[in-house]
Amino acid sequence: MNEYYLKQLLNSNSKLNDKITEFIKEKIIVKQEVDINEIKGHIEKSEHNLNFIKDTLKQGYSDWAITGCYYAMYQAVLALILKKGYSSKNHDATLCILIKEYYKKGIEQEDVELMNKFFVDYQNLLFYIQAKNKREDATYSSNYKYDYKTVENLRIKAILFVNKAKEILK
Repeated sequence: MNEYYLKQLLNSNSKLNDKITEFIKEKIIVKQEVDINEIKGHIEKSEHNLNFIKDTLKQGYSDWAITGCYYAMYQAVLALILKKGYSSKNHDATLCILIKEYYKKGIEQEDVELMNKFFVDYQNLLFYIQAKNKREDATYSSNYKYDYKTVENLRIKAILFVNKAKEILK
């Protein structure tokens, strides 16, 4: 989701509700029973991804650690929205429910923006991998390479976010 549109959703309940209604009509967001075991499963997956990040960084694959950061946070968000009786089939819809149910109630603007940033970085990484697999111009690699220090900083932010989600779920 582009930053401008994200800020509009953060600042306008009517736009947010309209977008959620659209996602519900398209069956991208679905109301469902709260399932404690599924919530626990999402948190376990978050923790698994946090371990993946640490192991991946030790092996020098900082690009792939970005993927782990995204999925650690995304699984935590899926747990949060399920706690409110929702499931979602895409990133933007998930962010909309997160904003509706938790924004300024434990989740702050920086958290939402970080989740969105990870998704954008993840999409860029996928683009790079696809370009590389097609043997396209190797200059893409410098645009999508993440150094250890940057990813370690993002890993810490992902840990803090997952811990925040676990606190909210208590």
